[in-house]
Amino acid sequence: MKMEREPAKSFKDLIVWQRAHELVLAVYRASGAFPKEEQYGLTQQIRRSSSSVAANIAEGFKKRGEKDKLRILNIAQGSLSETHYHLVLANDLRYGEMGLLEEKVEEVSRLLESYMKAIRK
Repeated sequence: MKMEREPAKSFKDLIVWQRAHELVLAVYRASGAFPKEEQYGLTQQIRRSSSSVAANIAEGFKKRGEKDKLRILNIAQGSLSETHYHLVLANDLRYGEMGLLEEKVEEVSRLLESYMKAIRK
């Protein structure tokens, strides 16, 4: 027996947004430990790209048409890939262990793909 979820009333009800928001919070915490000279470099870039993921999911939620909704969510996917690269870079620069954050990125990616698939149906 398949359980039906109640339709989301707000972007905050979306599990994909919740996990993306958790990713942003974790990125902010981790990037706070980056070297001071990265304040206007990698720190700012990774924070901007990760917050863009959650922001685009929120924006896409309110879009009416399927095509428009999917376009905005595809932008979120792009920002997620950018965030992933920044985590790889931070790890390679030895700014901290980014493995757990990369796992969060992978989870958001799977959820975002599932959400987009559900919209296409």
